[in-house]
Formats: sequence, structure tokens, C-alpha cells
Amino acid sequence: MKNKTLATWLTFFGGPLGLHRFYLNGLGDMLGWLLPIPTAMGLYGMERAQQIGLDDQTSWWLIPLLGFNIAACGLNAIVFGLMTPEKWNARYNPSAAPQAPAGQTNWLTIGGVVVSLLIGTTVLMSSLAFSFQRYFEYQIEEAQKISQ
Repeated sequence: MKNKTLATWLTFFGGPLGLHRFYLNGLGDMLGWLLPIPTAMGLYGMERAQQIGLDDQTSWWLIPLLGFNIAACGLNAIVFGLMTPEKWNARYNPSAAPQAPAGQTNWLTIGGVVVSLLIGTTVLMSSLAFSFQRYFEYQIEEAQKISQ
């Protein structure tokens, strides 16, 4: 039986690595195997920014991948946590009764939803702010080169 609370927290903490997909769909889930790729690319972008500096255009594109992946997993955790027990059990525990305990919402589930909402929103807004700030700074630099 797939537990909704465990899936919510696993999506929040291990989502960028695909752990929630493996828990819910098994090791044959292709998306679960693909989720670590943007996570690794974002971590590589952060490493490039630390080594080369924030003027590196490649890191501008790679760092937001990590942020968007974390935010998407946070949104997915919210969806899992707010899913009705009937829908959860029908989708992930088809042999169980509609009101089986594995699909019930408790305070730990709500805690996972709240944490996912807070952290996911913060990461998403930070990623957007970083991306736009770097883009507009680049545009200003290029405009100054043209005007000279």
C-alpha cells in the first residue's frame, strides 16, 4: 500500500532525484530516471558560477533548472497531499478500499504540503529573480558596448 503522507514528504525531499516516482510507480518509471538530469545540470551551473563567477552565461541557464525542478516537485507534493483519499487509493492502491488508511490525510501530510508550499514558492521566485536579473544586466552591458 502506497502511503500518501510518505509520498508527499518523499516528493518534497527526494523529488529532484525521482525518488517519489520510484516509490509510486516502481523502478521502471522513465520520468523517475530522467528527473536527476536537470538537477545535476543545475548543480553544475552553481559550481560553474562559484568557479568562474556570475558573469558566466552558461550558469545563467543551468542554475534555474535546479530551482524549477525543486519548485515542480514542491507543487507535485502539494497535489499528492491534497488528493482525496478515494482518488489516492483508486490511483495508487487499486486493490484497497476507497477509505483505506494509506490514503488518509493527517497532520504530517498537511505539514508536508505547507513546507512544500513555502520552500517551493521561495525557490521558484528566487530562480525567476536570478534569471531575470542576470538577463537584464547582460542587456545593459550589451547596450553600453553599442553606445560607446
